[in-house]
Amino acid sequence: MEHTPSGRPTGLASYVTEWHPAPATATDPLPAAPATALGALLDRQDTAPGPGEPLPPLWHWPYFLDWPEQRRLGADGHPAEGPFLPPVPDRRRMIAGGRAEFTAPLLLGAAAHRASRVVGADVKHGRTGEMLFVTVRHEISQEGTIRVVEEQDVVYRSGDDARRRTRSALDTADAPPVRAPWKLLLRPTPSLLFRFSALTANAHRIHYDTPYCKDVEGYPGLVVHGPLLVLLMLELVRENAQGRTVRALSYRLRAPLFAGEQLVAAGEEGAGGAELWVASRREERHASARVTFA
Repeated sequence: MEHTPSGRPTGLASYVTEWHPAPATATDPLPAAPATALGALLDRQDTAPGPGEPLPPLWHWPYFLDWPEQRRLGADGHPAEGPFLPPVPDRRRMIAGGRAEFTAPLLLGAAAHRASRVVGADVKHGRTGEMLFVTVRHEISQEGTIRVVEEQDVVYRSGDDARRRTRSALDTADAPPVRAPWKLLLRPTPSLLFRFSALTANAHRIHYDTPYCKDVEGYPGLVVHGPLLVLLMLELVRENAQGRTVRALSYRLRAPLFAGEQLVAAGEEGAGGAELWVASRREERHASARVTFA
């Protein structure tokens, strides 16, 4: 962390030195409809859980949604203000990764309580400048017992990111073969991204507004949601490790993937868990994850 001669922090650190957001709580009755919709989006509606049945790992993402008033959204579609949004000027946001532990599954149709708080706000210096890493921790309980503990790492920049302006055009050719026993091929479409945005109350324009993506953000096309890539990797576990219970997972989002490009979600079982990743013709690892079985 850099400081002025007077000892005060400079750069991004100067905006979060006194930033200590209060914890937040939320309750959701966990109706079956969002899980049914997610199953349909993944073309797995036949395996979507019903009332009283357990949610697969991270299928709580379409729940506990926040719908701010339209006038409170920023130019990028994200809320301009919020309890866990750092007071950084010209804020650019990206999910970098996360972790989760599952002590018991969440059951559909039973009210769940979520307690959230910021557990880290660290400024790091990379080749392209400063990055603020904010980690938010969620503890989700049901019937008085904490069942899911999740941490999500979000990266914030101030101003433009020059790297995006140098990205090449989309590569819409078929992805090369991937050597892995578990594989899922998909070519994300704008309609898929639109439906996932709606399901998760995500109004960020990079997922549905092509002119904004190209002219403002500097991307060559619509950006596939990082959480969608994570859920696709976990579908490999549901399909190929039936009967196994996921106790913990960690994931990292490394490079953006764009609508029209073919992705390959791949994985293989190892000692006590599974290794998962998403590849394309452009990148060997857009995302990666590690699952630990109970």
